[in-house]
Amino acid sequence: MNRLLFNTLFLFFLLSCSGEKNNKMEEFVTGAKIAGVNGIHFGPDGMLYAASVAGSDISVIDTNTKRIIKTYGLFDGVIGPDDVAFNSKGEFYWTSILTGEVAGFDKKGNKIIAGNPGVGVNPITFSDDDRLFVAQCFYDNGLFELDPRGTVEPKLILDDIGEFCGLNGMDWGPDGRLYGPRWFNNEVVSINVDTGELRKEASGFNVPAAVKFNSKGELFVLDTGAGKVFKIVDGKNEEIAFIDQGLDNFAINADDEIFVSSYSEGSIVKITQDSIEEILPGGIAHAGGLAVIDENIMIADIQSVKAYNSNDGKEAWNYKNTFRVSPIGANTAISSFGDYAILTSWVDNSLKIMKPDTGEIVESLEGLNMPVSATKFQDSIAVAMHGDKSITLLNFDGRAPRKLADGFLAPTHVVNYEGGLLVSDRERGELIKIDVNGTKSVLVDNLNSPEGIAIKGNSIFVFEGDTGEIKEILNDKISVIAKVLPGTPALSTLQPPSVIFNGIVAHNDYLYIAGEIEKILFRLSL
Repeated sequence: MNRLLFNTLFLFFLLSCSGEKNNKMEEFVTGAKIAGVNGIHFGPDGMLYAASVAGSDISVIDTNTKRIIKTYGLFDGVIGPDDVAFNSKGEFYWTSILTGEVAGFDKKGNKIIAGNPGVGVNPITFSDDDRLFVAQCFYDNGLFELDPRGTVEPKLILDDIGEFCGLNGMDWGPDGRLYGPRWFNNEVVSINVDTGELRKEASGFNVPAAVKFNSKGELFVLDTGAGKVFKIVDGKNEEIAFIDQGLDNFAINADDEIFVSSYSEGSIVKITQDSIEEILPGGIAHAGGLAVIDENIMIADIQSVKAYNSNDGKEAWNYKNTFRVSPIGANTAISSFGDYAILTSWVDNSLKIMKPDTGEIVESLEGLNMPVSATKFQDSIAVAMHGDKSITLLNFDGRAPRKLADGFLAPTHVVNYEGGLLVSDRERGELIKIDVNGTKSVLVDNLNSPEGIAIKGNSIFVFEGDTGEIKEILNDKISVIAKVLPGTPALSTLQPPSVIFNGIVAHNDYLYIAGEIEKILFRLSL
């Protein structure tokens, strides 16, 4: 036997023994470069610093070359940053909205913790004399002054700016007052930070998200609900650009050019005199749960719900969320039945029924207990409820919710299976069958963090969140058929361990995989 033939046979033997299959996987749809862009700010180096809560990183962008030149992430001590700001020394700080931490880097690169005013810290800014201010939005409504070195406790300035949200994207006016939008009140206010006196400056917006002044002292307002940027001229709102919904913040450089970020698309654009110039392209930003309707692969992309044609990968539709305002909501999982889609959000604690052809929300249930996923089951909706570790049946006809089964550690994905249900328990490492009476039995155990489930024929496919491995279970044999980057870990106990649900779905001869970290929809030939 010649050496080449021997080596080939030996390699085949090793692959066979390993339980892995050589399936062809492709990047079917390539998304954004940043997992949703939140606050942005130009540094003294002329680079644009972009915070990403979902990506848990800060990207440094050269807007001339349109390239990301550096990234600060978890290994640097950056956790869920929502906004960034620089002091006069060139040190930059950020807010961690989910943990409440306000931190920065000194000139040597050492992390400094300025303080922790509480969950929801969102906008951040330095005054000209290097006083540091942050505000809370979506989880609380305080405005605080912090010692940049963290030697004293944060000082509360105001705590009644607005329900659910104090200020978002803030800036200093030429009059020395702090300006910011009231997200839910459709107006812009200014504050004397020494006295706490508040004054209305502009109104008539849809959902104002950020304010900024240019070098001439002119005030601009980003309205995410309208998808527009306005300039305030003689007390009137003058539209200067329409971009799209799902916007978060903006920054103005030394040349008074305006750059706008999108949390729903992960994009950054520059407003020019005649057009909108793309700096970073958008697309899939937080790929979560997947489902199929008609020939479209639907993605619960957290701040949007997107669909791509399964034949050519072209975008079929894209419904964007305005955080805590629009009916679409912030969704982590999706499923389908008939002509409808079920949207599930542990972020909003809601479940919605949507018509994909129009984006209309036809039914909605609010105030749930951290729902992670859901599926149509008989005449109800079966929901994996992380808050009470149950599978609960919900209805839209007035019937009271009913627990079908409980005792899970982290019920993650619930799907229909053999007349009953199949549930992945991420913490137990199990796939659990539930019959119509709620009786549980373990179908598969000894898995590592199972999240998304897909079923095709006699095969069960599972996405393991902590490893990124895609496993096929067939005739009691478990094979690794693909691998992507592991999903985002929970940053706190306020989140389920799945955080951004790692979805998979089977359609025709393919398995579609949500590459959350890669921001890619993968397609695997079966």
